[in-house]
Amino acid sequence: MENLVLYQVAERIATITINRPEKRNALNPQLIAELTYAFIKASEDDLVKVVILNANGNTFSAGADLAYLQQLQYNTFEENVADSNHLKKLFTTVYYLPKVVIAQVEGHAIAGGCGLATICDIVFATPESNFGYTEVKIGFVPAIVSCFLKQKVSESIAKEILLTGKIFSAEQALKYNLINFVTNSSDIHQKVREFALSLCTESSGNSLMITKQLITQTVNPHLEKSLEIAVQINARVRESEDFKKGISSFLKKEKINW
Repeated sequence: MENLVLYQVAERIATITINRPEKRNALNPQLIAELTYAFIKASEDDLVKVVILNANGNTFSAGADLAYLQQLQYNTFEENVADSNHLKKLFTTVYYLPKVVIAQVEGHAIAGGCGLATICDIVFATPESNFGYTEVKIGFVPAIVSCFLKQKVSESIAKEILLTGKIFSAEQALKYNLINFVTNSSDIHQKVREFALSLCTESSGNSLMITKQLITQTVNPHLEKSLEIAVQINARVRESEDFKKGISSFLKKEKINW
């Protein structure tokens, strides 16, 4: 079986690549587990100073896998809590990683894929990239990622993009402070590499680690409690009739009349 995540190290930079292009790099339990393992590996690798997260294919990540969504309808509450905790573990692993994490977003980053970009320290995107937290459109909620999003954007922006579920451009994401740079697709690989190398050669690794810890541990001292609440909400909403209706219609490609 082909690895869903690729891992390589060169010049003190670990590159973690989502490798499921035939499914638009959609998230499922195996991919979430492999991503978590790859980030833990980078965290423990003394040869790694900076991490780049990118994806093969034309989409960064289209969110949850269709088969995965279908299964969620039949999970027990306890199974959905466990599943939500796996996503929480991935997001907190990246967020608290003692190395700088740079996202290289090419193509769409939607729902969970948008969440994955949100938790990275620095985000590069191309002008063609689109972002969006579309969960409300299918009866779901962006529970776990909302805990991190509110630390990047204002409350009013968070409400706008989470409640509408709208898709927005990279330029709009830049205005929202969701991402840091918009770079032409022909240049993004080089620009991300140059940025990562500059951190490696111009900054103390220990100082980068402690500075990141300073930010992550003080910007929201109640983050862990918020995440615990989000996990419960995530599991509870999956038992709702709206969720079951939304997922069923989405999988059948039928218009949902809310």
